[in-house]
Amino acid sequence: MDPLWTLSAAALCRRYADGTASPVAAARSCLERAEVVNPTLNALIAVDPDGAERAAVASEARWRSGAPLSPLDGVPVTIKDCLNVAGFETCWGSRLYAGRMADEDETPILRLRAAGAVILAKTNVPELTVQGYTGNPVFGVTCNPWDPALTPGGSSGGAVAAVSAGIGPLAIGTDAGGSIRRPASHTGLVGLKPTAGRVPRQGGLPPIMLDLEVVGPMARTVDDLAAAMRILGAADPDAVLQTGFRPFGAAAVPERPLRILYVPAFGTAPVDSEIADSVAEAAGRLVGLGHRVEIGRFDAATAITEAWPILGQAGIAWLMRAHPDRLDALGPDIRVLAEAGAKLSANDLFDVQRMALALRQDLAALFAGHDLLMTPTAAALPWSAQETHPNRIAGVPVGPRGSATFTGFVNASGCPGISIPCRPSGAGLPIGFQLVAPWGGDETLVSVAATYEAAHPWPMLWEGTKA
Repeated sequence: MDPLWTLSAAALCRRYADGTASPVAAARSCLERAEVVNPTLNALIAVDPDGAERAAVASEARWRSGAPLSPLDGVPVTIKDCLNVAGFETCWGSRLYAGRMADEDETPILRLRAAGAVILAKTNVPELTVQGYTGNPVFGVTCNPWDPALTPGGSSGGAVAAVSAGIGPLAIGTDAGGSIRRPASHTGLVGLKPTAGRVPRQGGLPPIMLDLEVVGPMARTVDDLAAAMRILGAADPDAVLQTGFRPFGAAAVPERPLRILYVPAFGTAPVDSEIADSVAEAAGRLVGLGHRVEIGRFDAATAITEAWPILGQAGIAWLMRAHPDRLDALGPDIRVLAEAGAKLSANDLFDVQRMALALRQDLAALFAGHDLLMTPTAAALPWSAQETHPNRIAGVPVGPRGSATFTGFVNASGCPGISIPCRPSGAGLPIGFQLVAPWGGDETLVSVAATYEAAHPWPMLWEGTKA
């Protein structure tokens, strides 16, 4: 039989139910896998084998009595190191926070524990989670399991590297500008950025990106991603009057063929040719599944994409007001961002807010005639793990956000977005395409992803590279 570390959460729970595997064996299998691959990948920055064992033992007893808490009971999960997990250090990839232990779980972690999930470890991030690769002055660089010379992207790079390599079938991360979706696309996973407010958050780090940063799952299968969202996105009685959100899975999904606007590029921003070809093929596959796909433009996203770094700079400068004598604790790149943020004016921030308002109006007009927006997830294939960003895409010089063209506008709008694997590159590197839905359309995204996966399943790392 396949090693337990290769199995999805759903497959593990089927094995738990029929008695052919146990949560204890699954946790041990994933931890043993971590011992093999993590020295190369540096995906995990803290591991809790004793805590995982205790949680797995308790889960095993529930399965034996026929009373599991949820479809994630006994499932090994890793957590991004910008979320508070009781008993773990929350370092945030920075010397500024090194050594700070979390006394309590942040809300999403509380929900996972209440569902019986087994928390294995914390995963690596770039410093303060504001870059599109994964490396920091405290824990070093994380590598891509598909090619360890390359980056898995960021800021959820450690999370996707762990899941892609077999260290647990699920990871929980955050997305403030594409930090779930782009890394998922670079490692052959499905990753969801939920609608803003869909996953409640309390008890976390200072919100340097305000509510534009959301918590969401990354998984090898859509079933597993949906199972995680049913727990993370459960109704919040304290907030339901404010958000109007029902439990994830309660919203209706259109049964008719969906009208999808496919936008291959934003303005003149370059896109790698292999990505463009693969995503165009995926658009054709969606037509084959019965949807109506129209090729068009959405250049309204360009302005907010170019201005997006201003928010991160302002957030870091705001954070450092609480640490006025510790600027030297930041790495050189982040220190530059903090200094730039301190020079911003109210007009600069108002301009970004104005762009976000205009973007939301433009998206409302788009969604009046279409159900979904489709783009590539990332503009570039994975690049060197030692570099924060590619210097060129399709032969065109680009800056730090060149590979992130397609994702930041989704956060600015608050809408949900999902990355779905499509045909890999000629060298076997993963590629993803993005679907964006109107506010609250998370279920529709997951439903379309499930249908696409059933028709065009993607390979796991250990299965080789096939179309």
